[in-house]
Amino acid sequence: MGTTVEPEFVGRTYDDFLFRPQATPIVSRRDVSLATRLSRRLPLELPVVSANMDSVTGARMAIAMALEGGLGFIHRGMPIGAQAEQVARVKRTQGHVVDRPFALPRGSMIRDAREFARRHHVSGLLIEEAPGSGILAGLLSSRDLPWTEADDARAVDEFMTPVQRLVTAPPDVSAEEAARRMFERRVEKLPLVDAQGRIRGLITKKDILAARRRPASSQDARGRLRVGAAIGARGDFLERAAALQHAGADVLLIDIAHGHSEVMRQAVEAVRARFPEVELVCGNVATAEGAAFLRDLGADAIKVGVGPGRGCRTRLETGAGVPQLQAIREAWCAVGEEVPIIADGGIREDKDIFLALAVGASTVMLGSLLSGTDEAPGHLIEDPATGEKRKIYRGMTSPQAVFRALYDDEEPEAVESALEVPAEGQEVQVPYRGPVVEILRRIRGHLRSAVSYGGAESLAALRAAVVPAPLRYLVPLSAAARAESYER
Repeated sequence: MGTTVEPEFVGRTYDDFLFRPQATPIVSRRDVSLATRLSRRLPLELPVVSANMDSVTGARMAIAMALEGGLGFIHRGMPIGAQAEQVARVKRTQGHVVDRPFALPRGSMIRDAREFARRHHVSGLLIEEAPGSGILAGLLSSRDLPWTEADDARAVDEFMTPVQRLVTAPPDVSAEEAARRMFERRVEKLPLVDAQGRIRGLITKKDILAARRRPASSQDARGRLRVGAAIGARGDFLERAAALQHAGADVLLIDIAHGHSEVMRQAVEAVRARFPEVELVCGNVATAEGAAFLRDLGADAIKVGVGPGRGCRTRLETGAGVPQLQAIREAWCAVGEEVPIIADGGIREDKDIFLALAVGASTVMLGSLLSGTDEAPGHLIEDPATGEKRKIYRGMTSPQAVFRALYDDEEPEAVESALEVPAEGQEVQVPYRGPVVEILRRIRGHLRSAVSYGGAESLAALRAAVVPAPLRYLVPLSAAARAESYER
């Protein structure tokens, strides 16, 4: 490993190479492992993360990404409380233990329970003795709710299952023991209570079965889905970081346009001083020097890419940037396998993902490829003349994204700062693509095929062989060869 990129990579990007096929030991491509590292301590089964953009990743996208083995970064273009709630929603989706289950006090009305369950997307509520007491009084499931609204003014006490009739368990119960108790008593929810009767958690049949059905999903030690969240580097970014940590975010992303900067240094030092154990991704940079700078600051992963994305106009407006394949290679030559690299931007075809991984990236971040899906925030736009359906995709420095933040942001200083310079992002329409799971499964299949063509049994084995000397495997293309390869 050196600190200088090979001359053959200078000025090159994804369409400038093909991968030379190798003899393969693979019998079935379904057996190919795509396991990788997102950051120093976080593994992923699929080397794909969704971009922290307001037209790409909210809770719904993050849930889908984690279930398929990747991870989503919740964007920060919203008030702190709203972003923290999005993170909490992902963490509540499944898990061996719901650490802070929702509870209503005795005396609450059925109408309150209905609204609470609807707002938080849950099918059952614990009932506590008094507001904030934490003492379990009973459980109100969806089956307990009256069928009509005629009883909405009655108290939950009349319909709940009282604690004396509930099956409960201590807080340290194992997933296996919890499943046994629930099956033997034919219950679907198991409240966890301590010796004083205080609520310490909740285990549900749905979550146990979900974890078993998706062993490759991105889960933390308690079986909850993993999720990331973005913060800035100015204003009340530390308060945002604290709220996201409290909500359960597994990794934070300090995301600024120019990560090789004094602003980034000050932000990382402030976050590390307050949250020394947080898993921290930093970006964006596009050079070996920038990657080394973030490594020395203590970044747990480095996000690489200045200007290659469809929603970004930085190269057009400023002339600054590095062709994306060169940028990835420069970053790897500077930090090697010490700090995982997230290749951010410029992915237009599935083969681009493989090439990014083959020259040094550990994961790729996708934006426009995912923004047209059902799970991406935003509404469908239908052309009345053709019936063609589209969705909005925009860079986070586009005028539309900045003014949306201006409308509902809690950080007026950050918005004012964003408006100090002309926009370097743009808003475009992208084709509607349906459920994101179909795209992720297609990517998984193509990556497994690519690993097979690369002559390895796993992505990790391929990277170990190829990344130290990728030019042994890559064929540089002439203009005619590019046309032959990529124009259809």
